[in-house]
Amino acid sequence: MNIWGAALALFVSTFTGEASYPGVVVAITKGDQVIAVQGYGHDSSGAPMTEHTKMPIASVSKSFTALAVRQLADAGKIDLDRPVFDSRVTPRQLLAHTSGISDRTLPEKSLPQPSSPAEAVSRAQDVLRSAVPDGQFRYTNTNYHLAARLVELASGENFNSYLRSHIFEPLGMRETVAIDVTPRDLPSDYRRGYGYAYGFSVPLTEPDRFVAGSDGVITTGADMAKWLAAQPKLAPRDGMGWRADSKGQLRHSGIWFTATAGQLLTSSGHGIAVMSNSGLTLGNEGTSALEDGIADVLDGRTPEEPGPYRLIVDLVLAALALSSLVLGIRALRRPRKLHKAWQVLRFVPLGVLVTMPWLIGLLFGGRDITFFQLMHYSLPLVVWLAVSGVMNASVAVVRWVR
Repeated sequence: MNIWGAALALFVSTFTGEASYPGVVVAITKGDQVIAVQGYGHDSSGAPMTEHTKMPIASVSKSFTALAVRQLADAGKIDLDRPVFDSRVTPRQLLAHTSGISDRTLPEKSLPQPSSPAEAVSRAQDVLRSAVPDGQFRYTNTNYHLAARLVELASGENFNSYLRSHIFEPLGMRETVAIDVTPRDLPSDYRRGYGYAYGFSVPLTEPDRFVAGSDGVITTGADMAKWLAAQPKLAPRDGMGWRADSKGQLRHSGIWFTATAGQLLTSSGHGIAVMSNSGLTLGNEGTSALEDGIADVLDGRTPEEPGPYRLIVDLVLAALALSSLVLGIRALRRPRKLHKAWQVLRFVPLGVLVTMPWLIGLLFGGRDITFFQLMHYSLPLVVWLAVSGVMNASVAVVRWVR
């Protein structure tokens, strides 16, 4: 192994350990040449991660959907600037997340899940009719659910079949598939990803979600290397499945509740794809930091030192939960006189717990999340709020009675 390869392996291994990633696969290209594909760690069966391990790329899938739309637009079958679905929304606006639709106007995760792109359009019909594209960026999976249906209508093919025939197979991505619903449609050789809490990674089943068009591509490191190597010819465009970061690099991240992923095209001509089998949690909002560190190593810069942020966050939440329990027991054993009106404040933690999916959504630009998914996101946060809420409510009730 050369010095460059050793430095890269050391950085990725260190990062995955600090970030508590059980398994990671990295693919790297330079221009149209594949220069490295490597697995680190293990999957949930205990098998080593390899370039052929099946992994979800979550919302990185959107760049494939955007390519499908662009292919059909180039063939004259889609007009990117003509409104679709009996609305004022154009395909270009769907791909750029400027359609006027958001998780607030259509809470895509907490509503009943469709099972096909056609059902996704039916679910969004009322919102589509009232949507006013105003140029403002509002990220929502719904835009790409609708784009998947647009591909079907323009091509006359099932969306997943279209991806296979017109993108995966031409690029030699023979290990890649696209699915409609998790976990129902996951391949038989797919291994579950992990959730994380209190320093432990636990295999979990991805919650039931509709993912066609938005985050339904299941692939391997070997195939993602082929995808990256094709990008110089495919010429991705900002706002259509890729976005420019603060450095002018094109990228897209992806998050499931049991996996995270990302792709990056650097200014030096490198393509980087990262897939991890550890899901979205507090302290782990995706693989962007790992991609950036790999880019630094490739370009001869010193990457930032990774930190155990997830563990720190969870230990803090554990300490808060324990403190809430101890203080609550103490308050129950040593009741003090306090005006009844003030006791109402003790119900605030329960109120925060009940509204937490909405509050978390606010922190992420209005994104939608269910309470069940919230427990995947941060069980320690839910535990702390539950302990604090129950203890405070108990103290309030006891003092009211007394």
